Amino acid sequence: LLLFSSSINAWSTGQWDITQLNNPVSCILLTTAIAMKLGLVPFHFWFPEVLQGSPLTTAMLLSTVMKFPPLTILFMTSPSLDPTLLTAMAISSTALGGWMGLNQTQIRKILAFSSISHLGWMAIILIYNPKLTLLTFYMYCLMTITV
Repeated sequence: LLLFSSSINAWSTGQWDITQLNNPVSCILLTTAIAMKLGLVPFHFWFPEVLQGSPLTTAMLLSTVMKFPPLTILFMTSPSLDPTLLTAMAISSTALGGWMGLNQTQIRKILAFSSISHLGWMAIILIYNPKLTLLTFYMYCLMTITV
């Protein structure tokens, strides 16, 4: 989806720069691709089950380190993203992650739904203050690593 978004933008504008997307279809595809990689709400189903079946070290790496590359792309392309779609996914992630986390008794699933919820907060903050998103991510990583 990321390459498809970039190809559509290059086709319509003549440049391969994904930090300045002008085509609305390209913006929606890029937002969807990053949300899929991060595990935001419509694409979150894989994350709790994968975290539940993995050792704690792997779960920690999946919850923190593996979120850094897509979050970096999200940070770099934040002016070009579709704000309506990102807001809808962020609010859904925050609500569903918090709500589903309350119903869990296993620590890895609680961490998975916490990750989904925190990513929702980071996505909604990104629209207003991108640097605060990085601070939120660093704080989330610190808390998750200590758990």
